[in-house]
Amino acid sequence: MSSIKDIFRPFKKDISSLELPSQFTFPFFYQPDPWTTLASEQLIEELQNAPLIQPLFDSGNPQALACGKMFGVLVVQNPKGDIGFIAGFSGKLGPYTHMDGFVPSVFDLYKEDGFFLQEEQVLNQINAQIDLLEKDTNLIDLQTKLKLIQEQSDLEIEQKKTQLKLLKAHRKQQRISQKELLDPLQYIALEQDLIKQSLRDKHELRVVSENWQQTIQDLKEAITQIQTKIESLKQQRKTKSNALQNKLFSQYQFLNKHGQTKDLLDIFAQTAFKHPPAAAGDCAAPRLLQYAYSHKLHPLAMAEFWYGESPKSEIRKHLHYYPACKGKCEPILNHMLQGLHVMDNPLLQSPSLDKDLEIVYQDDDIIVVNKPHEFLSVPGIYIKDSVYTRIQQMFPNTDSPLIVHRLDMGTSGLLIIAKTKKAHKALQKQFLEKTVHKTYVALLHGIVEPDSGTIALPLTLDIQDRPRQMVCFTNGKPSITKYQVLHKANNTTKILFYPITGRTHQLRMHASHPLGLNCPIIGDDLYGKSKDRLYLHAKKITFTHPSSKTRVSFEVQEDF
Repeated sequence: MSSIKDIFRPFKKDISSLELPSQFTFPFFYQPDPWTTLASEQLIEELQNAPLIQPLFDSGNPQALACGKMFGVLVVQNPKGDIGFIAGFSGKLGPYTHMDGFVPSVFDLYKEDGFFLQEEQVLNQINAQIDLLEKDTNLIDLQTKLKLIQEQSDLEIEQKKTQLKLLKAHRKQQRISQKELLDPLQYIALEQDLIKQSLRDKHELRVVSENWQQTIQDLKEAITQIQTKIESLKQQRKTKSNALQNKLFSQYQFLNKHGQTKDLLDIFAQTAFKHPPAAAGDCAAPRLLQYAYSHKLHPLAMAEFWYGESPKSEIRKHLHYYPACKGKCEPILNHMLQGLHVMDNPLLQSPSLDKDLEIVYQDDDIIVVNKPHEFLSVPGIYIKDSVYTRIQQMFPNTDSPLIVHRLDMGTSGLLIIAKTKKAHKALQKQFLEKTVHKTYVALLHGIVEPDSGTIALPLTLDIQDRPRQMVCFTNGKPSITKYQVLHKANNTTKILFYPITGRTHQLRMHASHPLGLNCPIIGDDLYGKSKDRLYLHAKKITFTHPSSKTRVSFEVQEDF
């Protein structure tokens, strides 16, 4: 295990001209400051030359990681007053659960004499028993035989029923044909004989059915005996696994600046999750803060960056900075940051208060507005100023829901507002039926090839890091965008997007994802890099007017 001397890194470059941060980084929305930038650059240089680490990210190495890794730096001041930084990574680094020079995990799962490995071995033994029973040739033979017997039973019973149906029809014919030929006593005798035949046939069918049922029941009981053992083992595994997980979560103890400690179970009990998600507590940010508090290092600033290839589902760009994740890290960091003077959450500050809402067109049914960038379509949890609230103030007596569709806060451009319920219903129907045609213009970081095409990637919400989206070919919803390149220069591409579907962050994902254009929209703070604005504009919209029933089109030029 590394000592603090090995983990505390002095800055190699001159820092004498840098002022110390007056507030700690707000980890869920930030721009790296000079200190964390300097620390990250020093760590990146170290990663590129580390003999154990560099091969893990070499695509030519057969042992290389399938994708990159999130690294973090925490600028700290030690008790002597020296300024330096500590570094960490999320989860495991390939085969390494710990690496010299990096902060360790909050709890060492893989300690040789620890409870986790011992109880994991018990679970592995149960898994082996389940696997053995499920692959037991006796069970497979019984299941195969049962299927065959059921097929034979169905066939023979059906054949017997067909035979008896013919005999029944023959008896019916005898009753009809013999009634005129036989005297009453003879006919009664015939009728009694035919009844006996009918009873005999029913008895034979019952015997055949009961014989097959007994055979099938015997096989089912033999199969059930084995399956009951399997289900019992699975229940035992579930009970032990849940107990192990809770025991594990209780070992993850997190400090804050006040010296207060909470474990994962306590932290997540106060959230909507109620229970910690898998791998909670293993991200770089909580590891770094935990180490700092445990070793009397005062945290000054923090940043996390992605190193290596992007995973297939998420968008992570090499050497881009990223905020801490919402699902796993936010509840933990809300506790750990207590006692630090943290920057205000910029997401609580409304950037739209000094912006005007331009009305492009208005009549008795609709309003078409040109929404500025950094302006909400509808009120948020904390920020209320929005297109909805502005229009509601203009028309306080309307009974319409007003908003028909939305644009992301950072996206500028055209929005349709319905002034009446009737217009709202008619316009919503057009969006559902995909008869509203929209054109967006964007400026991308990178050169797009070819100049036109179609992107189709299924998208789903990343529930651990809302509102980020992920590509998921199993459960994702279809999303389709057509595009046409307008201009290329200085490693940027100006492009037109024609969305066929309207998924959340569809254009941003399709632009940035490696399976899409692999060129993020400039200013995209979720899937690319922050800038002065998101360079995405809803340029044109065409739809059927709810009253005149004619096709109308509106267009507003982008300002970039």
